[in-house]
Amino acid sequence: MFSPYYAWARGRGAADPLQHCAVNVALHGPGGKRWAMTERGRASVSRAATTLAIGPSALAWDGATLTVVLDEVTAPWPTRLRGTVRLHAAALTDRVVALDGGGAHRWQPIAPVARVEVALTDPATRWSGQGYFDANAGDAPLEDTFANWHWSRACLPDATAILYDVCQRDGARTSLALHCDAQGGVQEFAPPPPARLPPTRWRVERATRADEGSAASVTRTLEDAPFYARSLIASRVRGQSAVAIHESLSLDRFRAGWVRMLLPFRMPRIG
Repeated sequence: MFSPYYAWARGRGAADPLQHCAVNVALHGPGGKRWAMTERGRASVSRAATTLAIGPSALAWDGATLTVVLDEVTAPWPTRLRGTVRLHAAALTDRVVALDGGGAHRWQPIAPVARVEVALTDPATRWSGQGYFDANAGDAPLEDTFANWHWSRACLPDATAILYDVCQRDGARTSLALHCDAQGGVQEFAPPPPARLPPTRWRVERATRADEGSAASVTRTLEDAPFYARSLIASRVRGQSAVAIHESLSLDRFRAGWVRMLLPFRMPRIG
């Protein structure tokens, strides 16, 4: 959905989404970070009910575990990124949330509580820990519907807290707060008060929510792009101190021509 090639193709008329597929891998660790997001066309895509292959990488779902076999080349400096990621879902949810008033954009926290096992050969590293699996789907370009959004996933004991703040292009705002347990239960709760976060070096605004009387802080910025930021934040949610993965997305920035001209440096295309 953030492919500049897909956006350019849509600008020329009807575009085939299967001509614009990619597996995105963002790896952060003591040895630095690696990024892979090579776009490929329809001829490199194979899919069935429980499998999806894009180029040399593939995903398979057996009803409880998602297995991802990675074989990618990083950008902008080419190195190999290969190995296996397995996500074991504690439980599955069927909750689907409409992010806009017309229901053209949907989000589903498929496995909000999960365990992940990472075993990479290039670079040689492995670890395991708490994981998360969700999905977005839509019938219109994101930048036509939304101006920005802020999302976070906080790890709690045997649960996950998700905060979602969406600003539509018409000015309408939606705030969502979900508590997801390891048994598949999803409970809405009143969104906490807004909490300020500093903008990124690209001046992308970041914002979140935290319990009344508490603050939130950025402990590490993982991705800092002209229209997108992914960060680790420390906050307090539902009376518990938590570390959260946080993202801020500016669709105003993404639709700017100068931003789309920069993206191919991080997102090469084959075919």
